[in-house]
Order: sequence, then structure tokens, then C-alpha cells
Amino acid sequence: MKKLIVILVVLALLAAVIAAVVLKKPAEPPARAGTVVTSFYPVWLIALNLTDGIENLTVRNLAAPSVGCLHDYQLQPADMKLLTGADALLVNGAGMEAFLPEITRAFPDLPVIAASEGIDLLAEGDAVQIGEAEGEEVNSHIWLDPARAIRMAENLANGLMKLLPGSRSTIAENLEKYSMRLAALDAKIREGLRDLPSRDIVTFHEAFPYFAASYGLHVVAVVNKEPGEVLTPTQMGTLAAEISRLGNPPLFIEPQYTDLSARTLAQETGASVFMLDPVVTGPEENVPLDYYETAMLKNMDTLIEALSGPGRPQ
Repeated sequence: MKKLIVILVVLALLAAVIAAVVLKKPAEPPARAGTVVTSFYPVWLIALNLTDGIENLTVRNLAAPSVGCLHDYQLQPADMKLLTGADALLVNGAGMEAFLPEITRAFPDLPVIAASEGIDLLAEGDAVQIGEAEGEEVNSHIWLDPARAIRMAENLANGLMKLLPGSRSTIAENLEKYSMRLAALDAKIREGLRDLPSRDIVTFHEAFPYFAASYGLHVVAVVNKEPGEVLTPTQMGTLAAEISRLGNPPLFIEPQYTDLSARTLAQETGASVFMLDPVVTGPEENVPLDYYETAMLKNMDTLIEALSGPGRPQ
């Protein structure tokens, strides 16, 4: 009898275990935060800092990190496919993304968060213009002023917090830390460039007016040309004469543009050539969160070298 009771108890326990396994609800999958897409590299860098530590959030970049500025960028089929699964598009704004109307027509319900919202914008500069200007009423390279970059981060953070209310505290904390880093960067550059004996520069692309205005530099001439273009003999002669008249200020090229014209001008005028990075291209994998700061401090060092003496051509 006792043996029968033991057997019945064991059977009852087994039945209970089996029932628990069968009736147990499957585990809830982790909440999906979503996918946000950024228009190009500078916005991507800000977004990576703001979303650091948010699980299950994918931050994708629309234009490849090798593209550079977006003035003439044409949307690709892969871009439209990427946007199909996006929860929001983060853009620079201020006219940088000329293709934006095409996106809003194709995806009328896709939230677009503009980093330039409410930021004071500069009109296209009154410096001597060589070549065809981009034809925009305002300059859109706002991220090259760290103080404005803080405002950009605030705008993007506000939009992301509305999009991802469950991650609001993480985004707010990231914004605070990132803003402090950018403020420290701004102070360091301001101190580094404060006592330069010369402040005139010539740039090969109108990317640096915000930087120049913030730190007291004077862009005396801008060479507007597309990547791969070479100045005509007439343009070359006009610019060489202007550079000589201005006392041969240093020429600043960008890693995204060919430098043949600048090298030719340097030979004709004696002006030195240096490189400033507008931070529109960079690594795509394992990007350090402080990549922007590192690039901007390198720009500061380059300017100190170029404007503190005769300089050394590259």
C-alpha cells in the first residue's frame, strides 16, 4: 500500500511538472527600440553619442562615410530600402540634404528630426569667390562650430526622446556628457587660436565659415569646385593675383578634395598648403565616440602651425 502511495505521489509530481512546462508562457522578447537613420557622417557621429548604451537600437547612416558633403548627393535604391524600415531620419538641415523633399514624398509618415532647428545660420560668405558657388542662401556646415554642434545635439536628443520615450533618461544623460565634452573642446580651441599673429586663410570649399566666425579667423577667399575639378587658367590667374595681393595667406585643402589646384597655386605664389578636415568622412567600423573632437583638435594644431609663422608646406 505504501509503495502504491509513493508511486501515485511521484506520478502526480511528474504530471505537475509536465503541465507547468506545457502551460508556461514563452518569455517576452526584449523590447525593440527601433531603427534610426542619419543623413551623413557628422549627424551620424552625434547620433552615436546620444544613443550610446541603448539596447536594440540600430543607428544606420544613409550616405556612405566616404561620400563627404551632400550638396550633389543622389539617393540610391539601397537608401530607399534602408528608409523603408526606419523609425526616423536624422538630418543636418539648413539646405544640406537637397534630396530631402524626395524622401518626404516617398515616406510622408517618416519623422524627420533636423539638427539645425533654431540655430543661427550664416549667409554665404562675402569672401572672394573663385569658381561656381553652391547657390545656397545659407551655409549649412554648422557642425564645424563646436558651440553650434552642442545645439545640434540638443535638437537631435529632443527628437530622439520623443521617438524613444523608454530611453529618455539614457539619451538625456548622454546629451549632458556629450555637451560637456563639446564645451571643453570649444574652450580648448578658443584658447589655442587666441593669440595667432595672422588670421587670414584661403579655403578650397566653403566649409569653414562657422569655424572661422567662432574663432576670429578671416576667410579671405573661397575656391568653389567639385571634387575632381581643376581650375581653369583664367580662374587660376585670378586667384593667384588675389593671393599675392593678400600677402600669400596659407591655402587650406580638405582630404575629400583633390589638391592639384592648390599645389599649383602654391608654386606660383609661394603660399603654403595645409589640410583641414571638415569631418564629413571617417571610419565606419568601431568609430570612437570622440572622433569629432580628435579631428577638430587636429585642425586646431594645423591652424596654429599655418598661422604662427612661415609654416611648412605639406
